[in-house]
Amino acid sequence: MDPLKFKILSVKLLAAILLFGCKDKTTNKITESSIDKLPEDTISTIRVKPLPLISDIYTADPSAHVFEGKLYIYPSHDFESGVPEDDLGSHFDMKDYHVFSMDSIGGNVTDHGVALDIKDVPWAGRQMWAPDAAEKNGIYYFYFPVKDKSDIFKIGVATSENPYGPFNAKEQPIEGSYSMDPAVFEDTDGVYYMYFGGIWGGQLQRWASGTYKEEDTYPLTDQPALTPKIAKLADNMLSFVETPKDVQILDKNGNPILAGDNERRFFEAAWVHKYNGKYYFSYSTGDTHNIAYGIGDNPYGPFTYEGVILKPVLGWTNHHSIVEYNGKWWLFYHDSFLSGGKTHLRNVKVTELLYNKDGTIKTINAMTD
Repeated sequence: MDPLKFKILSVKLLAAILLFGCKDKTTNKITESSIDKLPEDTISTIRVKPLPLISDIYTADPSAHVFEGKLYIYPSHDFESGVPEDDLGSHFDMKDYHVFSMDSIGGNVTDHGVALDIKDVPWAGRQMWAPDAAEKNGIYYFYFPVKDKSDIFKIGVATSENPYGPFNAKEQPIEGSYSMDPAVFEDTDGVYYMYFGGIWGGQLQRWASGTYKEEDTYPLTDQPALTPKIAKLADNMLSFVETPKDVQILDKNGNPILAGDNERRFFEAAWVHKYNGKYYFSYSTGDTHNIAYGIGDNPYGPFTYEGVILKPVLGWTNHHSIVEYNGKWWLFYHDSFLSGGKTHLRNVKVTELLYNKDGTIKTINAMTD
């Protein structure tokens, strides 16, 4: 039997056992049903064990949005490319994107098929990494990082009249874009911003001087860490109206997080959401595997570091998104449960996100044992 099919059958059998034992049809309620019974602010860390949302293909880096009353998930699509593993992520050699939708958390997940293929992007070379999507005036915009034919990461955009595509890519990447992990945030005033950047394989360190340099140069450990970037999008959603700016992440004393502070410094996977009038900037710390966050008063920051949203999961990477749906907040993320821990073969999961009275976020421990 094909190894992936065997793993899928095993996961489905495990799901059936868990659901029968708990007599509850909602996946997240298997391990979270007791949370609702606890008084607010009596717990600081939530232990959960969600099952993969998608088990017939490998998916990662989920960007979740509510469009047309449904949850849509825009992940990257992992597969076994045969490329050797290295610190630059060469083994993440993805070639297309699928879009998924669901009417409810715990309900059926629909795979809408290939939304964009690398062969349909004229300027693309290799490695289609974590994407995002946005909607404006009935048009859906799909943002994706891919290396150009010179092996430099740029950010492309494709459009569709449907949230699930297929998407038609523009002839060139967004002018002034670079690195990876685009995340588009619509503020309450209708203005859209793109956050992006990632070090190591994401090449952010090669743009420190403002222009691309082939060598990888990093700040010293006692210097401020490299920062993610932000740029306001034009009305047509296809370009920047400003030169990308630094997004500062500060400690409680107002000092920049340092490059040697691997538990807190930015690595990749920027995401922004708004809660009770505050802006929450969340991100991955990369080699220390946390999903961390800071809070600020405007979309440009600065953001004051607050803590960890999600502790390390099975597999080397993590990448997330946060969305409100049907009156609750949800954290989408990935781990390597389906592949038995293979770094480059991941699966998307979701769990509820809970806040404390002071607006901080309860830490989640997504158990894998």
